[in-house]
Amino acid sequence: MRKVMIIAAMAALGLLSLALVLSSGGAVDKEGAGSAMKEQQELETATLAGGCFWCVESDFEKTDGVVEVISGYSGGNEENPTYEAVSAGRTGHVEAVQVRYDPQKISYRQILDVFWRHVDPTDPGGQFVDRGPHYRTVIFYHDDEQKRLAEESKRALENSGRFKGPIVTEITKFLKFYPAEDYHQDYYKANSLRYKFYRLGSGRDQFIKETWGGEKKPAPSSSGGAGSMKPSDEELKARLTPLQYKVTQHEGTESPFNNEYWDTKKEGIYVDIVSGEPLFSSLDKYDSGTGWPSFTRPLVPENVVERQDRSLFMVRTEVRSKHADSHLGHVFPDGPPPTGLRYCMNSAAMRFIPKENLEKEGYAEFLALFSDKR
Repeated sequence: MRKVMIIAAMAALGLLSLALVLSSGGAVDKEGAGSAMKEQQELETATLAGGCFWCVESDFEKTDGVVEVISGYSGGNEENPTYEAVSAGRTGHVEAVQVRYDPQKISYRQILDVFWRHVDPTDPGGQFVDRGPHYRTVIFYHDDEQKRLAEESKRALENSGRFKGPIVTEITKFLKFYPAEDYHQDYYKANSLRYKFYRLGSGRDQFIKETWGGEKKPAPSSSGGAGSMKPSDEELKARLTPLQYKVTQHEGTESPFNNEYWDTKKEGIYVDIVSGEPLFSSLDKYDSGTGWPSFTRPLVPENVVERQDRSLFMVRTEVRSKHADSHLGHVFPDGPPPTGLRYCMNSAAMRFIPKENLEKEGYAEFLALFSDKR
């Protein structure tokens, strides 16, 4: 379909002489492509299918934090498939891309946000002008955390009301990825004229504009800054548990009813797990029924920063600590009196200091709060 569209479009403009025959090269095995990729342990991988891999590769390579994108095939049973075999529907594979990204600059959740904004997730028969099951949308998860985030992201998109039809994008376990032939890699750069003709006629960009308009893609949250008490990333990884690191540094969310402080009733204060800056008091804690520690107000308002959060296709108010810039949770306008607010926090972002330890840990100034209570 793509070859026919490209040649037809060039012929219409008198450029048929530029239409080179797209011959299929030999399949590139996974080991060979792997040696060409940057072997950097700090990079993570996402595997996604969004129709024409020329377009998906192009869109992701323009995304901050993405280091490399490889076009290829995944999801089928045939080893080392060719473009012709996949296009003929004989392999069970879909056109897919592997995205290698720096998790310090962009999270997997944000990778998913970019993905959703460049596909039609309601189309079970292909994508735009390209039809057939090998063009359907699929998210291939590499581990349980990617699976959880993908399912959460899909539910959020369904609940957003953005699309009239159901979201049919599959979420399935990653098994193997076969890089496509050399001539498919960076096609939008190597064959920019033909690519532009194809993309213009595919309907993809028109759909994106109609669906998302001029809405900006979510950007990674900034960190550090003037006056920051934030240690280096290496130090944070050494000091924090994997969950604490994920929550505070990558806007993660811990499980409800299965975290350290959701039902803690002892008297004391909660401080930032990284910097120790005081955040909340047990005097303002209440049972919200959500399974996360909830408070009606901060203990020291100056230590809490609120930012607009547009992830998961909704607008929320994120709460971060001022000095360490840790992600803490979100605040909602559905709390009890006297503030009517619910500061819904992650236990993993905080450390609880019982009142009897306040003085010895350097928080003696807050002892009076609990003395006054008695």
